Amino acid sequence: MNRLRRFLKITWVVSKYRLDEFIPLATLPLLLRLLLWLAPWHLFPRPDLPRGERLRRALEELGPIFVKFGQILSTRRDLLPDDIANELKYLQDKVPPFDSNLARQRIEQSLRRKVEDAFARFDETPLASASIAQVHSAQLHNGKEVVIKIIRPGIAPIIRQDIALMFMIARLVERYWEDGKRLHPVDIVADYEQTIFDELDLQREAANTSQLRRNFQDSPLIYIPEVYWEYTNTKVLVMERIYGTPIADVETLKAKGTDMKKLAERGVEIFFTQVFRDSFFHADMHPGNIFVSTENPQEPQYIAIDCGIVGTLSPEDQNYLARNLLAFFKRDYHQVALLHVESGWVPPTTRVDEFESAIRTVCEPIFERPLSEISFGHFLLRLFQTARRFDMEVQPQLVLLQKTLLNVEGLGRQLYPELDLWSTAHPFLERWLRDRIGPPRLMKAVRQHLPEWLEHTPEVPQLIFEAMSQIRHLDRFSQGQDRALEALRLELRQERQQDRRQWLALAFIATAALSATETGWAWLGSIPPHSWLLAGAGLYLLLRPQRRGPR
Repeated sequence: MNRLRRFLKITWVVSKYRLDEFIPLATLPLLLRLLLWLAPWHLFPRPDLPRGERLRRALEELGPIFVKFGQILSTRRDLLPDDIANELKYLQDKVPPFDSNLARQRIEQSLRRKVEDAFARFDETPLASASIAQVHSAQLHNGKEVVIKIIRPGIAPIIRQDIALMFMIARLVERYWEDGKRLHPVDIVADYEQTIFDELDLQREAANTSQLRRNFQDSPLIYIPEVYWEYTNTKVLVMERIYGTPIADVETLKAKGTDMKKLAERGVEIFFTQVFRDSFFHADMHPGNIFVSTENPQEPQYIAIDCGIVGTLSPEDQNYLARNLLAFFKRDYHQVALLHVESGWVPPTTRVDEFESAIRTVCEPIFERPLSEISFGHFLLRLFQTARRFDMEVQPQLVLLQKTLLNVEGLGRQLYPELDLWSTAHPFLERWLRDRIGPPRLMKAVRQHLPEWLEHTPEVPQLIFEAMSQIRHLDRFSQGQDRALEALRLELRQERQQDRRQWLALAFIATAALSATETGWAWLGSIPPHSWLLAGAGLYLLLRPQRRGPR
């Protein structure tokens, strides 16, 4: 019954905003087209709004789960037209808070103690309220100020219900729309399902936060708040309360004398450090999750929260990505094409020369502009769009990376419009690749594997003895095999010699017979002597005993 009501609500919103415009009727079977022509949305007038804005408003009206989906969808510029992607990025996840009494109940159920026993103070009015969780401020009994993040009660069934409907729509799109398979709608919904259910597990977010904090311990670039694990589980997260200026509040940052150029460049450095040094990056760096500490305005420090979504790259992906970017800096498009094939990002059957030509066609007009005017994120987007024509499959780790890069670059240009991300990235990538093959990398590998090597040290003598025994056994076995092969070769040689003798004997006997027929067979005494000699030689060769070689 609940699912039916939800389906009717979705149908009402789709009709109200005339989202039927997004349905490619011409590509659908006739029966389905007839059904859609009779659909209720034809009773509604078409709103005088652009299609992107109508889609955004519809998602907002459908509620927080669809809003969250729209936010994630807005990052897939490789799949969406620009007008829709640009509009979806304005989605605001402003959700009315749930009752503070429910928040108290959830805290007490999760921590198995009264709120007053766990906290010296609990503020009833929430600091923030979003689609998945709500945040309250509090104070521990030791005086530390904290925030408590609480998962919305009853949100999981709603998510499952909405996800099921999204899958149904995605399968219809993939089956009946000619571009459906290329756009991978089912994969997009599956990615969203994984992302949103990960966000329901606050213990996962706490673990991500702790990892990032450890990676940037005592760093002047960024500060990650501390997690208080004794108060944290899957439904409740308690961590240090941070104080800073929202990064989107540019006027306040400037008023406090913040070095905006350094702030923008540090954002780029943080991104590349996370991606290439740590292979563990905060993948939800929108303005709502980033603050700035202005205690020292000339050395501004970022503060990051909400680490529910993180990305990782394999060493192979890191290497190929860095080499790709450096090849782009040098405009070596042949190298770029080769790297895409070697990495498996495009099929091995791809014609490298054709792919190189397509990349050159896309990139040359971009590089004719000053580097400070080129968007790194949009450049990667164009590259992925080009590679898709050569059957490049969606690489989830690269899509997440591209989304994060777009956020970082957008924030940087908002803070300092003259930001040249290329000049910041180039030396970083060259230094990273150099360090990968230099002595520091070797020493790191030795330090990493030394405990394992030492652990097996007591076993080394026994392993050496066993290896030598195996070698001796193999040597004896090899010698036996050599003798057997030599005997076989000798036997074959003897058989070939025997064959030659038999053929020679037959030739002698045949020649003797021909000579005898010339004088007739009446009297044996009339046979010429040479015929007797030939016949005797042939019989000798046939009857001669065979010498056997040694065994």
